Amino acid sequence: VQLVESGGGLVQPGGSLRLSCVASGFTFSEYPMSWYRQAPGKGRELVAVISYDGENKNYVDSVKDRFTIFRDNAKNTVYLQMNRLTPEDTAVYSCNVLQVWGQGTQVTVSS
Repeated sequence: VQLVESGGGLVQPGGSLRLSCVASGFTFSEYPMSWYRQAPGKGRELVAVISYDGENKNYVDSVKDRFTIFRDNAKNTVYLQMNRLTPEDTAVYSCNVLQVWGQGTQVTVSS
C-alpha cells in the first residue's frame, strides 16, 4: 500500500487549496479513506472521512462547511478541498487507509 499526497503550500487567510492523495497497492474502490492533520506541537487529528463509494462523508466540527472530501475511484485518488482557510488550519495533512500513512503535505496559512 502506498499513499502519496500533494497540493499543500502557503496560502493567505481566506484562501483555498485542494489536496490530493493518490493510492496504490490495494483495491481503492473498496475502502473508506481519511484525511488527518497534525499541527506543530499537537497530536494528529482526524479531519474527514469518506466511504468507499463516496456517498457518506464526515468531518471534524472545525472544518464543516469549509472543507469537502471527495474521491475519484477511477483515478485511485481522494481529495480534500479546503476553503476559507485560517491560520488554525496550518498543519501537515496526511491521508490514511489500512493503517498506512502517506508522507504528508504541508499547509501553511499566513499573511
